[in-house]
Amino acid sequence: MVIEVRLYAGLKKYAPSSSSGILAVDVSESILVEELLEELEIAASEVGSIKINGNAGSARQTLQDGDRVDLLPASGLIS
Repeated sequence: MVIEVRLYAGLKKYAPSSSSGILAVDVSESILVEELLEELEIAASEVGSIKINGNAGSARQTLQDGDRVDLLPASGLIS
């Protein structure tokens, strides 16, 4: 299944330089947001806000195929 991940501001450092902070992450099964963060090697402490399909989300939420996850930094400006 594929999850679209959008990284903002300082979190873009975890994306390949050619991605503009938008990633398509292929995972084999249902996954929690916190597991997705581990897979992307993003410390949970760096994430201030999680949105799933435009709605408030949490690290304990289970993702489904086609979900869009927006990760906003704990501090700093959005760019």
